[in-house]
Amino acid sequence: MACAALVVSGCGMGDDVMATIGMPSGTTASGSSAQPFAQAPAVQPGENPELVVTPAQRAFLDALTEAGLNPSSELSALNIGSCVCQAKAAKQSDQEVWDFVLPMVRGDVRDSYGESVAPPAGQVNSETADYIRIATETLC
Repeated sequence: MACAALVVSGCGMGDDVMATIGMPSGTTASGSSAQPFAQAPAVQPGENPELVVTPAQRAFLDALTEAGLNPSSELSALNIGSCVCQAKAAKQSDQEVWDFVLPMVRGDVRDSYGESVAPPAGQVNSETADYIRIATETLC
């Protein structure tokens, strides 16, 4: 019933935290920009555009590296960190945050190593704890 209410009402997780990840620095969440978007560097198919991050996001990514985490991509790591912050902002319990983030970390660990089998639970649990701690300290 709750899912149906979300679909009908158009409510979702909210885009305020993720809205600016990867946007050109002059662009806001509403899509307006200080400069016309057409002036942004053109990205050809197959090219990887440079990810634009805030200082807090850079601190988060750097802290992940210092902790020995090897995310499959910076964008994936930022998505996980953003989800941690969204869950905490929604006043979720520590267990609810854990339950929300764990599957994302498990998938990212699998992606980062290119393995088709599930990674060891101990590694996933350790990395999940690190993601939550680091996101809470640097990003939220």
